[in-house]
Amino acid sequence: MNQTNRQANPADVRHIAAGIELPKKHYCDQPYTVITPDGNWLCVMTTGTGAEGEADQHIVATISEDEGRTWSELIDIEPPGPPESSWVTPFLAPGGRVYVFYTYNSANMREVQGNGRVFQRVDTLGDYVFKYSDDNGRTWSSERYPIPVRAFAIDRGNPYGGEVRFFWSVCKPIVHKGDFYVALSKVGNFGVGFMESSEGVILRSDNLLTEPDPGRIRWETLPGGDIGLRAPASAVADEHNLVSMDDGSLYCIYRTVEGSNCAAYSRDDGRTWTEPAHAVYTPGGRKLRHPRAANFVRKFSNGRYLLWFHNHGHDCRSNPAEAYLDRNPAWFTGGIEKDGFIHWSEPEIVLYDDNPNTRISYPDFLETADGRFYITETQKTIARIHQVDRTLLEGLWQQHMNREITDRGLVLAAAGPELSPGASLRMPALPELSAGGGFTLDLWVSFRELKAGQVLLDTRDAGGRGIVVKTTEEAAVSIMLSDGRTTASWDSDPGLLQTGAPHHLVIIVDGGPKAILFVIDGRLCDGGERRPFGFGRFSPFLKQVGGSGQLAVAPSLEGTLHGLRLYDRYLRVSEAVGNFRAGLPSRG
Repeated sequence: MNQTNRQANPADVRHIAAGIELPKKHYCDQPYTVITPDGNWLCVMTTGTGAEGEADQHIVATISEDEGRTWSELIDIEPPGPPESSWVTPFLAPGGRVYVFYTYNSANMREVQGNGRVFQRVDTLGDYVFKYSDDNGRTWSSERYPIPVRAFAIDRGNPYGGEVRFFWSVCKPIVHKGDFYVALSKVGNFGVGFMESSEGVILRSDNLLTEPDPGRIRWETLPGGDIGLRAPASAVADEHNLVSMDDGSLYCIYRTVEGSNCAAYSRDDGRTWTEPAHAVYTPGGRKLRHPRAANFVRKFSNGRYLLWFHNHGHDCRSNPAEAYLDRNPAWFTGGIEKDGFIHWSEPEIVLYDDNPNTRISYPDFLETADGRFYITETQKTIARIHQVDRTLLEGLWQQHMNREITDRGLVLAAAGPELSPGASLRMPALPELSAGGGFTLDLWVSFRELKAGQVLLDTRDAGGRGIVVKTTEEAAVSIMLSDGRTTASWDSDPGLLQTGAPHHLVIIVDGGPKAILFVIDGRLCDGGERRPFGFGRFSPFLKQVGGSGQLAVAPSLEGTLHGLRLYDRYLRVSEAVGNFRAGLPSRG
């Protein structure tokens, strides 16, 4: 086994350097895994010695015999290009055979006509093909088998009239009602943002799971008709992926350039779909926010779902290339199935890097028989595997029922007369933010007015060091932090606060990803329709912000502070939701 993997060990397991590196050449993408019948972990990916899209790009496998700690040397599934082989996804059939599906530049085209120009990148065209392994990924069939994908209007409208097909797939295949399904993204033309127009189709086989002869596998392209799964308001609908639901439906989610991902349901096994619409947390609820990046959904053995996404977005239809930015941090939302729909939780940060420009993407999810969860991801030149804290996932899945107040890290709690306007409380010491520490403020507050400048809490000393929480011009709440040299501030989303009713306000200052999060009445601020981001970042040089050692309570609040909790750690969003659902604190 290859022992050259480098593994950092920062205290925060969410930091990508805490993962174990996977072998690759230079470029590496879509590191997807299956556990083979011999108990080993098989990972397949697209790799190459240059950048994404260069001519030697090809697909490989690597095997771990010790549950991801070390990995074998790369095994070529296809030799280095040209022709290029790309975007490989694996599927473990019931009989133990491993299939891989990928894009193959079978005509070895060296350039392609796009929208008014010629492109030398030729890794997103050709034939959709598969190979297979009957020895757990150590060797692969010499023959590759093309899949007859039915032409749609988007194919016939390309510069070659559909004689050359533009497409790719990031979908890990699934089983639905005993049949094989995988999603494919057709491309209409190359241009601004590379894939200038796109839509999704589904490939179904009713005999792949049982047919030993690859040449006799039957294929059907869905949906019926001439049009695939599109975006609501633009030409870009990419990277469709699927889950099979307990009620017999299919759920498909994919990326757009509109500031939100898109979702559709099929109630007839992929033949027809609901009208594509932006993905929402609950039926009729608010939209998820997401750029043009991988957003992958998986279903696990407990019947629960996870969605990887980036929890921000804005309309990039006028500049589609801009939508590729900001893939750090990565977030999970947990899904439960109810009345034919997936209901998504408030999300949590699952991975981050210190450099905001790092692009963390193309994950896969691995669940072991004993209930451990792992994810793989890539930054295009480094791919890693990470074990995920199961309590993070359980928090997401149980969020809708959580009514417990968390007390871990609670260093100050006050209610009733202790929070009379002008009162002063001893301010506990807080961890150093630059070293990865964090803290959380948890408040119950009622406003008689929402005019700007009302101070709810203030720990600042004469030199300005400390924390101040106050209202803003947009009827929101802001926090400002200072260590005397470095200052940071962030506001809650506008439009969430009202006068006359108690609000639960949680401000999470997380020194891992250096992020400030607001959770208001159990809802994580995500920017809404007013701004691209609901979370803010602060400087890695920001240190101690405790301030004077005293906490001034409501020195200029037009309202009532009902309850205060201070934690010397960042709370998970699920914990903040639980604190909200537990209700107002009893009076002291």
